[in-house]
Amino acid sequence: MESRVLVTGATSGLGLAMATALAGAGAGVAVSGRSGERAREVAAGLPGAFGVELDVRDDASVARAVAEVWERLGGIDLLVNNAGLGMRTVNPRFMTEPRGFWEVPVEGFREVVETNLTGYFLVAREVTPRMPAAGGGRIVNIAVSEATMSRAGFVPYGPSRAGSESLSRVMAADLRGTGVTVNLLLPGGATVTGMLPDAPAGHRFLEPEVMGPPIVWLASPEAAGVHDERIVAAGFEQWLRVRRETAPE
Repeated sequence: MESRVLVTGATSGLGLAMATALAGAGAGVAVSGRSGERAREVAAGLPGAFGVELDVRDDASVARAVAEVWERLGGIDLLVNNAGLGMRTVNPRFMTEPRGFWEVPVEGFREVVETNLTGYFLVAREVTPRMPAAGGGRIVNIAVSEATMSRAGFVPYGPSRAGSESLSRVMAADLRGTGVTVNLLLPGGATVTGMLPDAPAGHRFLEPEVMGPPIVWLASPEAAGVHDERIVAAGFEQWLRVRRETAPE
């Protein structure tokens, strides 16, 4: 795989799992995170990868990072918008002691929305105009289940992810026919990442590695025409099988 990929929030959790899978498949991967030092440490353990400091909330940081990645990789074929903050930032015990939206600190609300929604916008806004002139490109925005968007005690995480999903749909509509594709990818259930605190006894979680096969496929030649899809990683094999069986000859 010769894809050139930028993964935001790639120093842990889903981002690290996707960066690892892509690098393992032969892609050139830019591992980004708020801490440039941490990003470089993580990238050192992945073949053909390098680390870059990128704070998705800061448009100046985004511009610097995208310019650096574009120069070092010679372009960006795939942007994986993944950087995000979870409910832990406003309520460390949100799984066992959910709080009403009126109890959420204002600054906590703003920080989550600025990361999970505005961050997706800022990075995509910086990358997208470069892609058509380079022959096209792909954007994958990481999403969550619809239930998470309306679950009690999930302000501001739920609304921020509902917003980023809407953003993705509008991006796909705006970019239709340009050679730049936009798709959504979600795990398909609660996943073991740094976003999860304590959980009720007996609760089962997905592993971050569930994101590996679909993101590698989305970077592959077979996915060149895939646009405005919402792909659930936990059901990816079945989704792909149905797609192949129903594809026109």
